[in-house]
Amino acid sequence: MRIFKFGGASIKDAAGVKNVFDVLQKVGYEEVLLVVSAMGKTTNALELVIKNYFDKSNELFASIQEVKKYHNEILLDLFADENHEVYFDVNNHFADFEYFIRSNKSPNYNFVYDQIVSFGELISTTILSHYMNYSGVNSQWLDVRNYIKTDTNYRDAEVNWEVTQKNISKIAKRKSLFVTQGFVGSDENGFTTTLGREGSDYTAAIFAYCLNAESVTIWKDVPGVMNADPRYFENATLLNQISYREAIELAFYGASVIHPKTLQPLQKKEIPLYVKSFINPLLAGTSVSKGEDLEPKLPCFIVKKDQLLLSLSSIDFSFIMEENISEIFNLLHQYKLKVSLIQNSAISFSVCIEDKFDNFNELKKVLSKKFKVSFNENVSLYTIRHFDEKAAQMVEKNKNVLLRQISRETMQIITKE
Repeated sequence: MRIFKFGGASIKDAAGVKNVFDVLQKVGYEEVLLVVSAMGKTTNALELVIKNYFDKSNELFASIQEVKKYHNEILLDLFADENHEVYFDVNNHFADFEYFIRSNKSPNYNFVYDQIVSFGELISTTILSHYMNYSGVNSQWLDVRNYIKTDTNYRDAEVNWEVTQKNISKIAKRKSLFVTQGFVGSDENGFTTTLGREGSDYTAAIFAYCLNAESVTIWKDVPGVMNADPRYFENATLLNQISYREAIELAFYGASVIHPKTLQPLQKKEIPLYVKSFINPLLAGTSVSKGEDLEPKLPCFIVKKDQLLLSLSSIDFSFIMEENISEIFNLLHQYKLKVSLIQNSAISFSVCIEDKFDNFNELKKVLSKKFKVSFNENVSLYTIRHFDEKAAQMVEKNKNVLLRQISRETMQIITKE
């Protein structure tokens, strides 16, 4: 079986849905499982619903209507018959969505987030599966929550591999085109969980691992994996081949094309990953598999915006020792701040962190009891794999460099622009 993952950009409108059908016509759809994200910017729209649910109840109804309107316009463009059963199925999803909003009693933001935001994937896959059938390609819709089981760490759930393997193995011998949701799972009580933003790639890898898949293909609006993000760097170059090890390194440092969790299960079974263009699906794209680290071999640039540079120093000028560092990292873990870079001296300790759950202010209060705390907000972290001095100069040009760190293969630079 082959696993195809299509992200939100590929199905942002009716033309995108039709293009997915065209891609499958060109590359084949027998024994294929599609892992599909929410349409366009639906996840962002649902996050606004969640914000209004907690903070602006007078705007809640309008934000829900916007999500409905967006999907209904796509439905009307795809299905000429307004009595088609797809309308019934999509309306059922919205009914479940609104029922949760009316009946929920939990004040837990992360729990509510997962229950609401997951409707984006449920609706997009329902529309896509119906369109496949409507266009003459038989497909079977799967509710991923019946297959991927996780713990209760809402918004960043850990997979229960044993139960998940048992569930997914049930579809191994069924010959069909399957359509299921990325990003989503469920806990042992049946409540919806999510695997973290961009977790649809990870979903594809989970299914590939459990099904011993032939390959995974991530379909993007770019030709493949580039050596730099074209939004920030000119003359980005396509990488034809990347080894698992190198891809894991790039993902760890924040390369946006491949989700950090995606590669480990694929590497364990040596399942090749392809990143290809849904605009030109017959192009070779990028292969991630055993082999050369990079082909061609050249510097790779990764940038993470909106980071926070936190610096701690001892109040009494005592050394920052292992015990202090252990305590700091325990707090960073507790408050869910992701660490991207570490640097320390005798009496100071600096970390570049990502505050995706807006917990920094609470952490700062705790740290201020034991340390002198200083920080820079909205900094950019540049990582250069296989760097040279020319690459470093290009990154640093016209920027205020706050920190520079070099290892054998990697240079990291924190700037304030």
